[in-house]
Amino acid sequence: MNLAVIRTKFTIWILPLILLFAVLVQVKGAQPNFLYSHGAIVRGDTTKPMMALIFTGGDYNDGGTYIRNVLHDKKVKASFFFTGDFYRNPENRELIKGLKSDGQYLGPHSNKHLLYCSWENRDSLLVTRQQFVNDINANYRTMDSLFGIKKAEARFFIPPYEWYNDSIAKWAKDTGLVLFNFTHGTISHTDYTSPDMSNYRSSATIWKNVITYEQTSPQGFNGFILLIHLGVLPGRTDMFYHRLGDLIDYLRNQNYQLVRIDQLLRSN
Repeated sequence: MNLAVIRTKFTIWILPLILLFAVLVQVKGAQPNFLYSHGAIVRGDTTKPMMALIFTGGDYNDGGTYIRNVLHDKKVKASFFFTGDFYRNPENRELIKGLKSDGQYLGPHSNKHLLYCSWENRDSLLVTRQQFVNDINANYRTMDSLFGIKKAEARFFIPPYEWYNDSIAKWAKDTGLVLFNFTHGTISHTDYTSPDMSNYRSSATIWKNVITYEQTSPQGFNGFILLIHLGVLPGRTDMFYHRLGDLIDYLRNQNYQLVRIDQLLRSN
């Protein structure tokens, strides 16, 4: 069974149960009003109207130029997390250089987009500590050699597949990284899906979900980390990132300050 099918089944059946029963545990050195899960930060200060837009990229970059232009035109700072393969792809060079010159945050997303632990049993690791360290270090070497992005200025790290466990969180911390994940509550992370997938969600459905959550959640989007994919599966033609400008306008009208991830989580 390929990873796309496994990920689809996980999103439909397993993730809702995890979100329903998971307990957000405060970890050593935790910041007041932050939320944590399995050792990673999953939300910033819930008392302040600040939030971060984050974009991940691995195999696809179809939305890169469009997203960059919207952020530039709207004067918004966001955060981008790419695999080593994405950084090494010559087709992405100009985009990455442009994002860096725009002052956007650029960070790692693993070198080879590894699946760290089982979808069915989160405690079951699929990589060793050394494999994890070697992979993330390769990601950083590529970032530094090609774009001059130093580890010290890119310590925030979102795991591949946005899936990890307590062991990964500890290894990341021991390696000098700050592990975080997107804030659960919306379905913006399903924007990569294509119509042939059982968990496909249209942009209209995602938009309605995002706005409804913001309007009905007691804390709104305070401290929220909202994930949008930089590229999507080839079969999808209804791109949620085409609504980025409208989303930014809506969030600003609700008085949220849109900041980079290192600003949202700067206490860590």
